[in-house]
This record gives sequence, structure tokens and C-alpha cells, in this order.
Amino acid sequence: MNLTDLTVRNTKPKDKPYKLTDGDGMFLLVQPNGGKYWRLAYRYLGKQKTLALGVTLRSVSPWRGRCRERAPGKTYRPLPVAAFSSFRI
Repeated sequence: MNLTDLTVRNTKPKDKPYKLTDGDGMFLLVQPNGGKYWRLAYRYLGKQKTLALGVTLRSVSPWRGRCRERAPGKTYRPLPVAAFSSFRI
């Protein structure tokens, strides 16, 4: 099930953190304080890992295609993430 922007906006926090799955290892983590974070679950060298993708559905969209292109079950190095600063010093 692919989550829509409307579904994400209408999601309410609960007493404990919970996940809304979006398919192919992608999920939305909803925190008790109301925070919503996109994550990707994957395996690297046989161990479960989680990649933080972003806060909005729009910021996750470019990563979604790159992650789905990779063959499931095959070992890859983690995807390079471009680090940037949102403020000037």
C-alpha cells in the first residue's frame, strides 16, 4: 500500500511510536510527540539497518526510485547521502 500525502497529514500520534508501511522496506515512523519521519529498512552484510530518508513525502520521492532499483537479497554498500547545511555561518 502506497501512502498518500493526505494519509500522512491525517496520521495522529499514539502513546508509543508506530510504523505505517509503504512497501519495499519504506515506512513512516510516527512519534508520540507528533513527529513523522520516513525510514528505509534494508540489510547490509546480513544485519538489519535503517536509513533516515526525510520528513516530507516530497523529500523521499527521489530516494524511492533508487532504492527500488536495487535487487532484494543482494548485498550492497549503503547509498551515499549528500550532506548539506540548511543555514549559513
